[in-house]
Formats: sequence, structure tokens, C-alpha cells
Amino acid sequence: MDLNLTSKRVVVVGASRGIGLAIATLFCEEGAEVTLVARGREALDAATAALTGRGLRAHAVAADVSVEAGARAAVAEAVSLMGGLDVLVNNAGGSLGSRRFDEATGTEWSAVLDLNLMATVWASQAAVTQMKQQGGGAIVHVSSICGREYCTTSPYMTAKAGVIALGKEMAVSLARHNIRVNTVAPGSILFDGGSWDRRAQSDPARIEKMKREELPFGRFGTVTEVANAVVFLASSRASWVTGACLTVDGAQGRAL
Repeated sequence: MDLNLTSKRVVVVGASRGIGLAIATLFCEEGAEVTLVARGREALDAATAALTGRGLRAHAVAADVSVEAGARAAVAEAVSLMGGLDVLVNNAGGSLGSRRFDEATGTEWSAVLDLNLMATVWASQAAVTQMKQQGGGAIVHVSSICGREYCTTSPYMTAKAGVIALGKEMAVSLARHNIRVNTVAPGSILFDGGSWDRRAQSDPARIEKMKREELPFGRFGTVTEVANAVVFLASSRASWVTGACLTVDGAQGRAL
């Protein structure tokens, strides 16, 4: 299926590795011009160089989107590099080791909410300003099944639930501007260097037990499976889909 993404201008936040890099790669392979945004310059440059080395169109913008000024500046620079913006993917996030609500400190709450929820707000506000001028666009937020199901890390769970709620409100309020907004909620995704990869190496018995008891397909999801969902929702093939939250978890959330 042709997703009609050739020459679309895309920003992927949190794109130097894992899910974000898979999303950016798939957009590039579909013919889009993509700006990768992440905090770490070394990993970001390496990821972008790997794409441009294949003849794909990619740019790198190093920014800390957990700070309002950083998020807005990243979008502005991307717009300058590409001459506009058709798609924004908000993939920044992380639990930062946060704990239950009665254990997490105020500093932990602020850090997790800023990285997961507020970064999404700030980048979206900047993107929407540009999209309104252009007559439309598409935004996809990457949340988590922790935003829909029980999770032991309260600040992260709360932030990801907020991302889902934000997507619903944005979809309604931005429809009149021809801007669609959807959310994807991945389950546990395994990739090299990711948190589940580290746990698999440090406690393989626990991971095997998890596969048997918590993952109905007996395996973790892949970054490509999440990227496929995100790129489809951002494409014109999903033109009548907005305000949705698509769970990509192999029924993990039903088994918890």
C-alpha cells in the first residue's frame, strides 16, 4: 500500500534509537524528509548519518524537549531545515526510575511529567502553529500501555495517561484546522540497548517468566511493529482516523 508520504516533512522527537529511530527510518523509506530530534548529539548524528548514507533525506537537531524552550526551538529548527512541517511524532519519554505515588519525590514527578507529557505539549504547540499556516497536518503521540493499564511507576503511568487524554482533546479542537491527532500505546518492546534488553541480560530467568505469564504471544514486541502503526496513522490512508489510541502490545494489556 502506498502511504502517500513522498516528500512529506516529518519531525520525530526521541529518534536517536529504539522506537523513535525505527519510526524515523520507516518514514524515510516511505519517501519522507525527516528531522530526528534527541538530546544526545553523538547517537543522534550516528543515526542520521546511517540514514543519509543510504541516500535517504534526514536531518539532526539536538535538543532537550523536556524544557519548553528546547522543544519549541527544535521544531522551529526542523521547520527551517525542511521548509515546513506535515507530520510530528512525539516519542520522547521514560520512567526515569520513578516509583509508586507515595514514594516518588516532587523532583521525580516533575522530571517524568516534563519528559513524557509536557514535552509533548510544547512540541505540539509549536508544530500546530506551523500546520495551521499550511492548512493541515498529522500528529502522533507515543504513549504506553502504562497509560491505559496498571503500572507500578506512578509518575510514568500518570504522564502516559495524560498523553492519551491530550491526544483526544487535540483531535477535537484541531479538526477544524485539518489537523489529525492520534496516539499509539506500545506494550513491552525489545531492542538492543533498551531497558528490556538490559533486564534480559541481568535477569534472564525473570524475563523468561514474563514471556510465559504476561506476554500472550510468548515474545516481546519489536520497534518495527510500533513504527508500522505510527507511520500508518500519520499517513493519508488514515484520513478519517483521529482521536484514537491504538494499542500495540500483542494483548499484553489484557493479560496483566
